[in-house]
Amino acid sequence: MKTALELIREEILSLTPYIPGKHIKAVEAELGITGIIKMASNENPLGPSPKALEAAINAMRESNFYPDPDCTYLRDALSERLGISREQLVFGNGAHELIFLIAATYIDKGDEAVIPEPTFGEYAAAVKLNGGVVKSVPLVNFTLDLEACLAAISKKTKLVFICNPNNPTGTLLDAKVLRNFMERVPGHVLVIYDEAYREYIDDPDYPDGVEWVKQGKNVLVLRTFSKAYSLAGLRVGYGIGRDDLIDYVGRVRQVFNVDSIAQAAAVASLGDVEYIRDSIEQNRQGREYLYRALDGMHLDYVPTEANFLLVNIRGDSKQVFQELMKEGVIVRPAFIFGLPNYLRVSIGTPEQNRKFIRALGKVMAMLNYDRYVAAGK
Repeated sequence: MKTALELIREEILSLTPYIPGKHIKAVEAELGITGIIKMASNENPLGPSPKALEAAINAMRESNFYPDPDCTYLRDALSERLGISREQLVFGNGAHELIFLIAATYIDKGDEAVIPEPTFGEYAAAVKLNGGVVKSVPLVNFTLDLEACLAAISKKTKLVFICNPNNPTGTLLDAKVLRNFMERVPGHVLVIYDEAYREYIDDPDYPDGVEWVKQGKNVLVLRTFSKAYSLAGLRVGYGIGRDDLIDYVGRVRQVFNVDSIAQAAAVASLGDVEYIRDSIEQNRQGREYLYRALDGMHLDYVPTEANFLLVNIRGDSKQVFQELMKEGVIVRPAFIFGLPNYLRVSIGTPEQNRKFIRALGKVMAMLNYDRYVAAGK
């Protein structure tokens, strides 16, 4: 009888498991404490829109039926809002699933994908799973180096992944540099442009990826309802592209991949303008508070255009992460992104932000980081 190792595809051996942020329930069980806050996974602390909650409850009444495989109402709402055809949209169980669907559609064994590092780790996982080769391009000053990405492209390159703002750094690409990049990408390359955090951006010159779709470029734009719209637990993402590019991704998609409750909540969220405005404003105020507090602690950080912040603790992020959990605060140790001296912290409610700062000051003092000043007032 063959062992599991003998039965699996060789590509599986190249994969490393995705490490998500720890869940509150898991930490409560592990440490035996309550009152924990999670600031690890870039989730919206406000919770879903009231209109989304109402729509989800109503949709639950019809959960005996299979979901609409075409996502008709959501497709219509987005098509109208974005000014594109219905055929230019494809839906996923979060944008996360779409990354794997795109790789399954376009990556063949030996094809290359250019991926800046560090960035969202599932880009590389999706490419490797399909036998592709990852060409990593280091960031410069925590920002994607598009000139280096262009230089890394070869005849074998099929995809280039661009996360803007980038996760985990929160940095935004210069608009002129990005537009210049899009004009120079060779015609045999498909750009995957991930806009998961687009709603949080203040820069009025931020390029809208949909415009490149309308120009007919080789680009697939990824967006999600998991961040600003606070539907991470329902898993709704969508891709935008030329109808021919989208058509092939749709052929790989599982027919019922977005459930009825998620579809209804997403449509309602789109219509709740006041909620999304409040969500963005709370994030902006929380970001400014964290900047001030960290400045007071003499801790460096990477200015962000997203709903999270990369903080330089100049020490062992694993150790600080563990000690913060004991204080009831879950963050993300950035060693998993190749940044061992950094923590990535999601921007929370005012109360959560204050609790994080108090806990961080306490932990830093306990670890004898005497060059830091405990803060949190």
